[in-house]
Amino acid sequence: MAANHISGPHDVSLSDFGYQQELDRTLSVKDLVIYGLIFMVPIAPMGIYGSVISVSHGMIALTYAIGMVAMFFTALSYGQMSRAFPIAGSVYTYAKLGINKTIGFLSGWMIILDYIFVPALLYIISANSIKSLLPGVPTWIWLVLFIGINTLINVRGIEFTAIANRIFLAGELIVLAFFLVLGTYGVMHGVGNGFTLKPFYDASQFNLNFVMTATSVAVLSFLGFDGISTLAEETTGGNKTVGQGIMWSLMLVGVLFIAQTYLAALIVPNWHSFGDLDTAFYVVAGKVGGPFLTYLTTIATILSWGFANALAAQAAISRILFGMSRDHNLPKALAKVHPKFKTPYVSTLLVAIISLIVGLIFMNNSGILSEIVNCGALTAFLVIHVAVVNHFLIKGHSHDYWHHLIVPMIGFAVILFVMLNLDSLAKEIGAAWLVIGLVYYGTLRLTQRNTEMNL
Repeated sequence: MAANHISGPHDVSLSDFGYQQELDRTLSVKDLVIYGLIFMVPIAPMGIYGSVISVSHGMIALTYAIGMVAMFFTALSYGQMSRAFPIAGSVYTYAKLGINKTIGFLSGWMIILDYIFVPALLYIISANSIKSLLPGVPTWIWLVLFIGINTLINVRGIEFTAIANRIFLAGELIVLAFFLVLGTYGVMHGVGNGFTLKPFYDASQFNLNFVMTATSVAVLSFLGFDGISTLAEETTGGNKTVGQGIMWSLMLVGVLFIAQTYLAALIVPNWHSFGDLDTAFYVVAGKVGGPFLTYLTTIATILSWGFANALAAQAAISRILFGMSRDHNLPKALAKVHPKFKTPYVSTLLVAIISLIVGLIFMNNSGILSEIVNCGALTAFLVIHVAVVNHFLIKGHSHDYWHHLIVPMIGFAVILFVMLNLDSLAKEIGAAWLVIGLVYYGTLRLTQRNTEMNL
């Protein structure tokens, strides 16, 4: 069976790795694409438009194009590993089986740093945004509301979560369609300076330093597509399903990011004119749709972060905790599956509790929280590329040098560059978290016979 694991010509199953099928298999490629789109949020640029167009010196469409190409290589590596190892746990599973158990644990530990805090960050952003519209309602009430509803949906079942994802995605796409139609009409009738290529290329501003800076910003905007791999044990259609879902969702969201930011840059070509970068996109929307479109895009952004994106993030981290607990690397209670809904409900409830505590602590300091999550995700991405080379090329003697050497090398270089350009605080927190993980895993090694420390 080892040869099949390496070459991947045939589908392998959970039983080949010593696991039983406990989660409910109901998700198709379409469901995974919807989940990925929800995780990355098709209208995400609306909330961060001001900061990105400032960093990119107006070439915001090019920035997102660079980000999509950069993440393409990491997505390909995820696809290779998901086919070889169709198991819940994402990077934890891929590193454990593709390299060794110790690296697997540490990879899972680092991705926890990302996923365990992402829901809290999303809840904070949404709760604080609503406060600007309804200042009379205490912010913590919105925080509790978001967490309660999302937890109920996730515990209810992955199929129910998929239905909720479709509803949220439909709403986001409708809002985006309003903007694209009204924006295009506005540019065609005198708003801005007409259709130009400046959002893609401005010779007076373009240089190598810009490309590097833009790549760092754009790559972080695409974080989340990897969450699809956490649903590997709940998919139908074979082992290619996860890889197909990852690639389709990345490409689709990339096109949507590029389209809306290109149009927005045409509507207000002078990005220096924004008084507040945090509300820049809503100013743009108001230029072509008046107060109606301003409020519509604002509310849509709040709901997409607080419900849709956080819903997907909570589902992803609960599966990672489930996978690590099943392997005795976390408390065994986290591997419990609901007898009726077939979901890792204990892990889901734990994430909800952590989100509430972290949300209350960082309610007025979301910047620090965002720095924490980026470091964990990028570290895991580095390991994925190493796992591909080790599993397929070194162990399996693969001759597919494109997928098993060139792609992971390019992906590794891109992610490493982005990590080196992270804020120093993020790198310090990431290093501290890694040290804690090493101590914790060393303790497991001393107290549990079935935990191997095979560096």
